Amino acid sequence: MGMNIKTPGVHHVSLRTADIERSKRFYTETLGFQLAMELPGFYLFVAGGTAFGVQGPAADTPAGDKFNPHRVGLDHIGLGCPDESELERVAAALTEAGVENTGLKFDETLGKRYVAFKDPDRIAWEFYMV
Repeated sequence: MGMNIKTPGVHHVSLRTADIERSKRFYTETLGFQLAMELPGFYLFVAGGTAFGVQGPAADTPAGDKFNPHRVGLDHIGLGCPDESELERVAAALTEAGVENTGLKFDETLGKRYVAFKDPDRIAWEFYMV
C-alpha cells in the first residue's frame, strides 16, 4: 500500500538560471508575473497561486549551460488557461515580445489548445487550456 500523501497540489517550483537578472526581466517584465521576494542570487515570482523560486548559477554550473527537456528531470511547466481569448492573446504577445514559441497548437490526445514557449535558459513552458 502506498503512502497516500494528502496534498492540495504544488506549493512551489524552483528553477536555476544561468543569468538571474535576464531571467528576472523575462518573468516579471516580459511575462508580467508579480515579483514576490528578492534576495542576493534568488528571487520569487507568483504565477496564479504557485510560487516560483529562481536561483542564479551554482558554483559547479557549467558555463553556457542550457535547459534540456530530454535529460532526466524537469520536462516542462504547464500553466492552466481557463479562457480561449486569453490563450490567443498570450500567444500573440509572446510572438510580439520575441519569445520563442510554438504558436497556437492543438493536443490531439487531450483535445486541448495550448502555446508552448521557452524562457531565456530554454526552460520549457506551456499555457494550456483547462
